[in-house]
Amino acid sequence: MIDHKQTKKPHILFLFSDTGGGHRSAARAIIEALNIYYPGMVTTEMLDFFVEYAPPPFDLAVTTYAPMAQVPDLWELGYKLSNGKYRSRLVHEVLWPYIRRAAENLIKDHPCDMFVSVHPIINAPILRTLGPDHSPYMIVITDMVSTHVFWYNKDATLTLSPTEEARDRGIKIGMSPESIEVVGQPIADKFRHPPAPRSELREQLGWPHETPVVLLVGGGEGMGPIKETVEAVNRAKLNLMMAIIAGRNESLKNRLEKIDFHAQAKVYGFVENVPDLMNAADIIVTKAGPGTISEAFIAGLPIILYSRMPGQEEGNVDYVVDKGAGVWAPDPEQVVSTLRYWVNNPDARLKVAATSKRLARPDASKNIAQRIIEVVSQS
Repeated sequence: MIDHKQTKKPHILFLFSDTGGGHRSAARAIIEALNIYYPGMVTTEMLDFFVEYAPPPFDLAVTTYAPMAQVPDLWELGYKLSNGKYRSRLVHEVLWPYIRRAAENLIKDHPCDMFVSVHPIINAPILRTLGPDHSPYMIVITDMVSTHVFWYNKDATLTLSPTEEARDRGIKIGMSPESIEVVGQPIADKFRHPPAPRSELREQLGWPHETPVVLLVGGGEGMGPIKETVEAVNRAKLNLMMAIIAGRNESLKNRLEKIDFHAQAKVYGFVENVPDLMNAADIIVTKAGPGTISEAFIAGLPIILYSRMPGQEEGNVDYVVDKGAGVWAPDPEQVVSTLRYWVNNPDARLKVAATSKRLARPDASKNIAQRIIEVVSQS
């Protein structure tokens, strides 16, 4: 007779939400690593808790995220007001009676052997609902340095951090050192294994072989002053090609395509081949999102950061600049100045690129998958 408890594969529930592209990407990267390195050992499920379970008005978080992110002062106010050890507890206590039923329903509807959270907001309510004797609960922090206190919860089984800075932040607010491990940012496996050499990728993309190529990225939602930056670079008539990713922002893409470019340029919408674009490029200009920065490290790209989310991404800028992997250039003319210097001084550019490469943690997703298997097996 078969004992189904012995033969049943552990089921992992990934908690995320599309409030920013990084949470979904992180969950997908970890699941991909589980499928590649531990095939058939577990089953997985992704759940956008805001969309599926949050009561009004929190169920609108996904659709209102992009508009709110375009109002930096408002975003910064909300981020900083809630980002304190005691203030965060007050927020949870005030909201608990209103969100308790949603948390209970989520757990009842999605039985699992292990929770993996890649979002800061869900951790306290789910862990409170589960009580002291609960299935393993792992938190994978997807903010690089300026981590919100919501990421840290003493009741979590294990917390995985992208940087030493993020780990130190948790310890300072009371987490035990052994409960937080540094593994890096979860990144899709294809970033670790370029499908072809740079010359072949450029041939496939229709990019020039000798001219420096700068990749300008506005994130999945096309955020930041990307149009103003592109126009400034275009006016400068530098000896380079621009590859511009507008993301899902169709309006931005249409406006970019109307620019009378003086040099070679290609405008892309939302793309699935970001690893190819990064591995074929020479420089990246991007907002200070942790996923894109980590991907740029793996590709060994010198980084120009031209935009950041206040509070949440401020530490990312300091990290890149202080480590010597790039520069902070919030004004389009500063971007132009940096590009001009790097184009005219390739040795200086390559030195920054080498530093960027040294900061990479290409095995992060694989290592996270390993810890998941270890923890769920022990349970």
